[in-house]
Amino acid sequence: MGILLTGSSGWLGRHVAARLSRQRVEFIGLDVAPGEYTDIVGSVADKRLIDDVMSKDVSAVIHTAALHKPQLDRRSASDFVEVNVTGTLNLLEAAVRFSIGSFVMTSTTSVMVTRQIHEGGLGRAVFLDERSAPLEPRNVYGVTKLAAEGLARTFHLRHRLAMIVLRTARFFPEEDDSERGIGGANLKANEFLFRRLSVADAADAHLLALERAPELRFGLFVLSAPTPFEPADAEVLAGDAASVVAAYFPRAADIYARLGWQLPRVIGRVYDSTRSRKVLGFTYRDDFAALLGALEHGDRSPIAHDASYRSPVDAVTTAKLRGLPGS
Repeated sequence: MGILLTGSSGWLGRHVAARLSRQRVEFIGLDVAPGEYTDIVGSVADKRLIDDVMSKDVSAVIHTAALHKPQLDRRSASDFVEVNVTGTLNLLEAAVRFSIGSFVMTSTTSVMVTRQIHEGGLGRAVFLDERSAPLEPRNVYGVTKLAAEGLARTFHLRHRLAMIVLRTARFFPEEDDSERGIGGANLKANEFLFRRLSVADAADAHLLALERAPELRFGLFVLSAPTPFEPADAEVLAGDAASVVAAYFPRAADIYARLGWQLPRVIGRVYDSTRSRKVLGFTYRDDFAALLGALEHGDRSPIAHDASYRSPVDAVTTAKLRGLPGS
């Protein structure tokens, strides 16, 4: 019996697939775009396809397929609903119908970020974890992933489906919005302090979640590189973050200076991944300390930055995303 891996051509999916392949775990890769690890090209929004695939002796699901923040300017709200909500519902219904044992779903820390938190100006950094409320995501990406989380919880409660939901911090390689003139690899490096996750850690956490699902039955976990900061730092982080970083990492300023980089001036939110370590039992390989060591000694860097990267889904038509006939 094998695993269904959705989003197998995507940035996270291909890393999960590579690990499954190395471990000689049988899996079926499903994606709307072809790829090295994709066996079936099709959409999670295609209910008939999902039912057919899930009937093929599938024992568990790792659901990474989604439209993400980078697609906000390139896809309609309807596309986000079709893939992130309808696609998740199709998988959950099929999981119950075919008695699937475990289900792991990728969500996002964006569900915790309200417009007020995003815009800042609160006078302190906000620490966010699985208990954070209210959940008022500021864009359709966050809204649809929050809806998918609700579906996952409902199916666990109603059908006792073993379910792990992973709220991942940023891990994609493409260029992101700059912050006070800081962008590229410099911005990604800074984010390891408070809101970034290496794709290697993201993939490893998904495999651990699949292993732990039968025992935990239900789990919701924030995945983000462990932050050095404490709530007592919140006010200073909002006004002079560089001084707080210097207190924790005295070498950081010199290492950054050699690269022509800048430490963050202001940090408005911090993701707390303590529960993923204590309850899920995940050990992060990559954090800001590891990053500094890599920068200083020329070792493997956890930064994955590629300004030219485009997700394979960007080449897919809307019809194909929605699993429409003739697409």
